[in-house]
Amino acid sequence: MGRIDYLHDPEAPAANSVVPSVVAFVQNDAAQVLMIQRSDNGRWALPGGGHDVGESISDTVVREVWEETGVKAEIIDMSGIYTDPGHVMQYDDGEVRQQFSICFRAHPVGGELRTSDETTQVRWVDPTDLAQLDVHPTMRLRIEHAMDRDRPTPYIG
Repeated sequence: MGRIDYLHDPEAPAANSVVPSVVAFVQNDAAQVLMIQRSDNGRWALPGGGHDVGESISDTVVREVWEETGVKAEIIDMSGIYTDPGHVMQYDDGEVRQQFSICFRAHPVGGELRTSDETTQVRWVDPTDLAQLDVHPTMRLRIEHAMDRDRPTPYIG
């Protein structure tokens, strides 16, 4: 299913759903960041996805990282909550979702890199190379906030 992201675009369709979701800023011992290339829009992103009924939010993080990357992750803490009503995602099935995403910091505890039906590439990226990837501005914001470990409280916005 394809996806189009709109960010403060007056031509964007009106949202018709809100789905709690997560992304995981997973960093290995070499300080590299786990990144995926999404199969729905081709952009690079942190692994993540929608929260399912019956899961805790921490279970969602671990499941999504595993499903999309083959990496087993352990949560460290939360770096931000993102609910900008000006960011909507339009899907081929007619859903237009308002952003609602919680970003968690995590570290790998096992597994091996692999792709899934949601990813075309999975790789560890040096933070200095992140600027070369096609990353949506809202995802880039999550990455910047997660990298700022001196921030006294999580970002909420």
